[in-house]
Amino acid sequence: MTVGIAVTTRNRREPLLGSLERLLALPQRPPVVVVDNASTDGTAEAVRERFPQVRVVRLEENRGAAARTTAAELLGTDVVAFADDDSWWAPDALDVIAEAFERHPRLGLVAGRVLVGDEQKLDPTCIAMRESPLRDGSPLGPRVLGFVACGAAVRREAFLEVGGFEHRMGIGGEESLLSIDLASAGWELRYLDSAVAHHHPGGTGSRGDRDAVMLRNDLWTAWLRRPASVAVAATARAAARVRERSARRALVAALGQLPWALRNRRAIPEPLERDLRLVEAEG
Repeated sequence: MTVGIAVTTRNRREPLLGSLERLLALPQRPPVVVVDNASTDGTAEAVRERFPQVRVVRLEENRGAAARTTAAELLGTDVVAFADDDSWWAPDALDVIAEAFERHPRLGLVAGRVLVGDEQKLDPTCIAMRESPLRDGSPLGPRVLGFVACGAAVRREAFLEVGGFEHRMGIGGEESLLSIDLASAGWELRYLDSAVAHHHPGGTGSRGDRDAVMLRNDLWTAWLRRPASVAVAATARAAARVRERSARRALVAALGQLPWALRNRRAIPEPLERDLRLVEAEG
C-alpha cells in the first residue's frame, strides 16, 4: 500500500514550513501535496521555494476541509494521510497505517492517536475513541464514528467514492458527516492507537467562532443524514441556547442552507443509526 500526505493550510506560512520539514524527513519519503486555501501571506510561493519536491496548489477561494479532497484527488497513492499546517506524523506511523489498510480490505479510515503540544497530551477525542462503545474485540482497534482530521488516514478509493469533505462545512466538526457517509457505504472506521500524529495548534480565530461553526455543522449533519426526530431535537437544543452569540450565529447560518440540506437528505442504515445513538449516549 502506498501512502501519500495531504496538507491543507491558510495564512499559516511559518507553522506550515516547520511541519513540512518534519513530514519530508519521514523515513518512508511519502509524496506530499499542499493545498493552499487562498492564503494572502505568500504561503504557496514560500513552499515552492523551500521545498520544490512538494506539489503545491493554491485555490482561488477558501474551501476549508474540502481542500483535503482536492489533495486526495492529486495524490495517486492508495492511502491518503491527512496533516494540517501544524501537525505531522511520527516516523513509523505511515508503515503502521499502510499495513492496516493492506490487511483489512474493508477498512476505509484509520483514526490515529493524536498527541497535542510539547506536553504530548492525548487529544480528548482520542480518549473517547479509545473507549468506544463499538469495540468488537478486533486486534485492529475499536470501531469509531468520528476522528480528528489531522491524525487520520483514508483509503483513497473509499474517500473519493463518498465525495470527500463537504465544502460548505469549512473547518470544525466536518468529520462527522464524512464518518457517517463512509460507514453508510460499508467501510470500516477504526481507532489505531499505534498510529501516532503530533499536533501543535496555534491561535486561529476565537473559541466562539469555532463553537458556532461546529454547532452549525452538527445541525447540517443531523438534517442531512439523521432521522427527523434526531434533527428536530438537535435544532431545538440549539434554539434553547439562542441567547448565546455562537448559538445564534450557528442557527442563522444553518437555516440559511436548510433548502440545500433537505434536497440532499438521505436515510442511513438503521444499524448505523443505532451505533450513532450508542456513541452519543456514551459521550
